[in-house]
Formats: sequence, structure tokens, C-alpha cells
Amino acid sequence: MRVSSVRLRRIGWLAAGLALATAAAPARSLETVVLQLPLMETSFSVKLSELEQPARLLSGSSDLAELDRATNGAVGRQLLEVFNRPLPLQVEAVVDQASGTPLLTQALLAVSALGQVEGLPAGADIGGDQLAEAVRQAASGGQLTLLSLLRALPGDSVTVDLGKALSAARRLQKQQAPAVELVRDLPPATQDPALSAPGAFTPVRSSFTLPVSYRPEPLNVVLFKPSHGGNGQLVVISHGLWDAPESFEGWARHLASHGYTVVLPLHPGSDRDQQRAMLSGEAKPPSPEELRLRPLDVKAILDGFTGADTQNAVVIGHSWGATTALQLAGLKPSSSRLHQSCNDSKDPDRNMSWVLQCSFLSSADRSNVADPRVIAVAAVSPPLFLLFDQGSSAGMSARTLLVTGSRDWVVPAGPEAIAPFSRSRPAGHQLVVAGGGDHFNLRGPATGDGGPLRGLLLGWVNGAYAAGPNVRPAPGAPPLLPADGWGDADKPLVDATTSVLPLQR
Repeated sequence: MRVSSVRLRRIGWLAAGLALATAAAPARSLETVVLQLPLMETSFSVKLSELEQPARLLSGSSDLAELDRATNGAVGRQLLEVFNRPLPLQVEAVVDQASGTPLLTQALLAVSALGQVEGLPAGADIGGDQLAEAVRQAASGGQLTLLSLLRALPGDSVTVDLGKALSAARRLQKQQAPAVELVRDLPPATQDPALSAPGAFTPVRSSFTLPVSYRPEPLNVVLFKPSHGGNGQLVVISHGLWDAPESFEGWARHLASHGYTVVLPLHPGSDRDQQRAMLSGEAKPPSPEELRLRPLDVKAILDGFTGADTQNAVVIGHSWGATTALQLAGLKPSSSRLHQSCNDSKDPDRNMSWVLQCSFLSSADRSNVADPRVIAVAAVSPPLFLLFDQGSSAGMSARTLLVTGSRDWVVPAGPEAIAPFSRSRPAGHQLVVAGGGDHFNLRGPATGDGGPLRGLLLGWVNGAYAAGPNVRPAPGAPPLLPADGWGDADKPLVDATTSVLPLQR
């Protein structure tokens, strides 16, 4: 019998995360990890004492010890390496900073749905202070390891229900299925070099800072524009959580080569540097206030940038940046769905993006930041199902292109794109599904040619500016995308607009 180190590593980390999510203030230490396997009557138990050194494992009596002897020590060697390896990053400092934050609370809720800790008093739970204390205790003897962390947690044993993990995987598959079917059934757009190839202008990259009143430091902005000439029309690109303009400079360069001026703000409260600071224990997770502050960053550019026409702008965003674009387009965040669903770990529509969306509970009702200067937006993989109420698209002031990937496991297409779009008003908005697109491979990094969406985004921006006063959402508004030519050679892109809208008619 052969058990892969990858699978065992996943099991170990899952058990650690589960214990952190559901334990109470330390009273006695865990002794056993129990793995409940789907379709089996028995469980697989691991005594933590047998993981401390090979001799104890070889002479032990647990299921793990029996399995180790049956595999001539192979399983034991793998598990000993996993459980005794020092944990990366400044884990203790991270927990101290993250204690009590909405983002951590939602992450722990998601993990806790996979199992439970036995041997705790009735109703016991762990708060941020107790969690931090458990981690400090685990690190007190030296380097923090997975084994020392489990040792510091209370209860008799921790049970990980792998059947529930399998159920979660099947739920994700079901959430991705509508997009997979659309890509299968609809013809992909062709690729026209007029949209996919670089344009006639030479893009020049620079950067500048913009003073803002609502942040302690000036806003850092990357700028792409043609070296000479250009059309003077503005595109703003908003990056996602823990990302940076660098991941979208390929989009910017492609658009600038076709005459556009493109600015990419660095959102300091949720960018890559903020992530590094958080993982080193120097900063807390992103504040719920960033839901309001990120659109203000774009507004500040429209207020203070002088290198293009800022009275008519197209905003493109990815992930949280796409949510930012939708806010500017007129979608109003609301706490109503957040109150209804955030604490329900069994909701069939729950997905990883809810961890972020539910962290906005305290700020959602104060984050209505629409801007009439934004005439159109392209929202790539936005978390939106919980954050915006059904029917809120009726108040949108900017035309919207919604892009989703058939393999997105962070923001799956079914609940986060296709279902909300099917309930929107047919006002000229469009939905494009990228076959094989996940949450990250649709971006346009600085080192590439703009990625699989470069022709699509250029076609959308061209259409928005060519529409003139007819660009605004309206019943019967013609599409902004050209009929064809905005596809990609590697990832099929399909216009699912008319296929999805009739679902609720």
C-alpha cells in the first residue's frame, strides 16, 4: 500500500486548520487525529505522540503505526517530515495581527465545516486571543511546527471528515458546470489581428504619485501611453486582492499600443505589499473599509489626472478590482445577503470568494460610490453574489462586460457570474465565458503579450468610445463588442449573453 506525501501533507494541514477553527482555550492537549474516509465504516487514527520520533511510531499501536509497518516505514517517514518541518512565515505574528478580523473569521468558518474537535466542553469555541495564545504556546519551545501546534490545542482528538471535503469538491464542480456547458455548446469568437495584435503606437511606461485626502500616503500609479499621438481616451485598470499593476501591464501595454492612455493605481490597503506585511505579522488583513477606499482611488485619478479626458473613462478590473469596477458602474453594495448567508457553511452557493465578501459586512451599506464619468466597465472574475442585491443592476449607469472562467475555483462562474447575470435587466450588458480560464490565467502580466483577453478588452473599449451618448445602459441597447474577432487562439471565448438572459424570463 502506497500513500503519497502530497495527500498526507494536505491531510496534515487540513487537520491543523480545522483545529484552529473550532478549539477552545487550551485545557488539555490533543492526542489523536482521526480521518473519516468516505464510503468506509472505519476511521484512520493517528497518535500525535507517535509522530515525535520514529522509534515511537515503530513500536506504537495506532492505525498509523500498523500502516507504517505495512509500508516498511514509508508512511512514517513522510508524515514525520510533514509534521516536524518548521512552518513557513511569521505564523505567530500573523495570528496576533489577524485575531478578530472578519477575513480570518470567515476563513476559519470555511475550514470548520470539514470536521470537529472531540473532548471539549459543550458550546466551547475559540476566539482570537485564545488562538493567538495557542500559537504562542506551540512556538515557546523553539521553531513552530505543525506537530507543536497540534500539541498546543485542547480536546481529546480532532476529526477530519474527508467525506465533507469530497462534498465540497463536488459542490465546486457543480458551480463550474454552467460555464463548462456554455463553452461546450456555443461557438467561440474568432481571433482578428486587428484586435489581438499590437497597434501602431509605441507604448511608454512611467509612474507618478497622486496626493489623496483619505489615505495617509499618496497614491502610486503606473501610466502607459503612446509615445506620440494617441486618442486621449482614458482606461483605468484596478488590480485584485494581494495583487499589483504588474499583473495587468500586458493589458495596459496592448491598449496603449492602440492609442489609449491607461492608468493602473496601486491599492495600498490590499495590494501585494500589504500581503507581504500581513504574512510577516506587520499588518492586519485588509480592512472592510477598503471596499469603499478602492473606488475612491479610481475617483481620485479621475479628479486629478491631467493626461487624458477624465470626463469619460472605461474601468477594467480583475477579482476584487472587478468588484471595484462594478461599484463605480452603479451597483450598490448591501449587507442584506451578507447577513443571511455568511454564517451558513452549508449554503450550496458558498465558495471561496465568500471569505472576502463576508468580510465586508460592516462596510457594505456605506460603499455606494458610483461615478457618472465611468461610461463602461469590464469586470473579470468579480466576487459579487452576496455583495449586491438581486435587481440592483437596474440602477447601473455604465455598460458592463462580465467575464468569467469555466475553471475558476476562487470565484466560480455559476453563483458569481452566470446566476446574477441571468437575473439582470437586458440593457446592453454582455457576458463572456473563457473556456479553461481560472482565477489567474486570464490576467495580462507585464512580461506577456496581454494574455487571452487582450482582444476582448480592446474590442470592448473600442465599442464603448465609439458608441458616444448611446454607451449608457438602456433596454434594447446594441452590444458594444463587435460581432466577432475578439477571441483567442488558446482559450475559447464565447458570448453567452443571449443564452443566459432568457433563463429567468
